[in-house]
Amino acid sequence: MTRHAKNCTAGTVYTYHERKKDTSSSGYGTKSVRVGKDSVKDFDCCSLTLQPCRNPVVTPDGHLYDKEAILEYIIHKKKEIGQKLKQYEKQKSKLKAEQEELGQAEVESRKKAFIQTEGNPVCAVNGSKQPKPSTSSGASTSICNMKTGNEKALPSFWVPSLTPSATATMMTKPDDKVRCPMSGKPLKLKDLLDITFTAINDRDKKTSLITKQARYVCAVTNDVLGNSVPCVVLKTSGNVVTMECVENIIKKDMVDPTNGKKLKESDIIPLQRGASGFSGSGVKLNATENRPSMQA
Repeated sequence: MTRHAKNCTAGTVYTYHERKKDTSSSGYGTKSVRVGKDSVKDFDCCSLTLQPCRNPVVTPDGHLYDKEAILEYIIHKKKEIGQKLKQYEKQKSKLKAEQEELGQAEVESRKKAFIQTEGNPVCAVNGSKQPKPSTSSGASTSICNMKTGNEKALPSFWVPSLTPSATATMMTKPDDKVRCPMSGKPLKLKDLLDITFTAINDRDKKTSLITKQARYVCAVTNDVLGNSVPCVVLKTSGNVVTMECVENIIKKDMVDPTNGKKLKESDIIPLQRGASGFSGSGVKLNATENRPSMQA
């Protein structure tokens, strides 16, 4: 491949280094970046507050929330949905009243046309029209240029019938269901499951639990939990265990080791790992921004 000089612009080859340099300086082309550790939410943090959960609850899809935060979210969304439904009903009743008014106006116009037709039976029988009043010179008696057929040739911008009208934006019927902010599925308070994290026993009483790198362990194997360790929640007890524990121990007898209750496949909820502001899941850590492309 041809090697370019520092200020060479007449070469036939557009190298990858030049393309990358021009992309970063001009703002064209798709930009991608790998999300760092500081931008990824920890597995035990709330998906709304991004802080460690004090009273953790989990949805059927495995998204973790703090109980106080998700309750405030549900209450806020219900109020917002109620306001939107009131606005929609108000708009619906207004449209209904307008249609009724138009129907009454149409009936009145038919009545007037009928009265005018019946008021001159000679014209109604012969099919002739009444002559327009005119002066001796043959011109119209009206001085308004809107009554002589010139309304299209000489429109007046101050005439209300000729001015454009701005109508309000039509609202569609709002969704009456509160949806999970992460998955978008309907969310109900009874579907939230209280869970319990097993704190690590490292005999360090001085350091607070939040500042520790390793905070919780598996309730069965005592393995340290983290974003790199797939975890599940046992619905029968609410304890958090590792996926390895489920595959090697629990699935043999399908019994919860912490309380001895029988388990079903639906009772094992995979816990979603840390999401960030750039990507939807901790597994996908590449964030991309689509920008206008620049061709060589």
